[in-house]
Amino acid sequence: MHKEQSRTSVLEARRDHYQEVTDKIIAALEAGVVPWRKSWDASKCGGPFNAVTKHTYRGINRLLLELVQMGWSGDDPRWCSYRQAQARGWQVRRGEAGTRIYFYRRIERSRRSSEEEDPASETENRKVIPVLRAYVVFHASQIEGIPDYLPADANHLSWQKPDAVQAILDASGIEIKIGGNGACYLPHEDRIHLPPVHAFNSAEAWAVTAIHELAHASSAPQRLNRELSTRFGSATYAAEEVLVEWASSMVCSTLGLAIDYADNASYIDSWLGVMRQDKRAIFRIATEAQRVADYILGLHPDFAAMEQGVGADTEHVEPSSSRAEAA
Repeated sequence: MHKEQSRTSVLEARRDHYQEVTDKIIAALEAGVVPWRKSWDASKCGGPFNAVTKHTYRGINRLLLELVQMGWSGDDPRWCSYRQAQARGWQVRRGEAGTRIYFYRRIERSRRSSEEEDPASETENRKVIPVLRAYVVFHASQIEGIPDYLPADANHLSWQKPDAVQAILDASGIEIKIGGNGACYLPHEDRIHLPPVHAFNSAEAWAVTAIHELAHASSAPQRLNRELSTRFGSATYAAEEVLVEWASSMVCSTLGLAIDYADNASYIDSWLGVMRQDKRAIFRIATEAQRVADYILGLHPDFAAMEQGVGADTEHVEPSSSRAEAA
């Protein structure tokens, strides 16, 4: 049994998780599916979360689970591992295929000291290396015995009220100029330009655009400090657009705002170029997009207070390691 587990661990370690995830996202984009875009009201069913711990999945894991969730009927966003289901008397149906999600396990390695070095300094010669690992979770629809899903009542949430976006913009402290016929963020002036509300099809469309530009504005050195001084069409520019659209999607779904996405083949082609050139790009973009979404939502006082009340929204990691992080 021990040998079989060891052999499984070795095979798992040899898998190229970065390439597997990148290939999956590329396949979706080539099929015309942009994984972070939703055609449903995500605020009514919520993002994917663990059925046992109630923690939401974040970053790349949220993207992967939502991509799979598109194939399930209903609005149940719950997932859990086989072990978690078994511990609660639930049963994953025989033959069901799970979905891989990813985390970084921190492995501590010691650098070999020379004979002249003081052995007492060994702790200073240790190096912590993050290694990407995977584990498998199952959707609630694949699990027998799991209780029925009862979505939370979102009517009382202040961050899903019409004035929520304005409260976020006010709290940001960024100068916002209303007028003209273009929406943009000017890094050298640290200012957002937006057309007036009546120029949009709805007030909601104006709010979605404002969130998009605020995501760009989060790049300023005094905020999240991202590089924006790159030319149109470059890989960095394409990565920023993926990041901002992804972050905006997460923010708007939390705020209950529907995004009317425009089909733009040139943008999708540029995103594909980024991912084909660098198999780790999607992981970096996912991490930063989550950071941008957290920053924007944290500007709403009630949402920030709620987050502090429940503690850090960290993802439950199933493997038996006390030092694991979600990818």
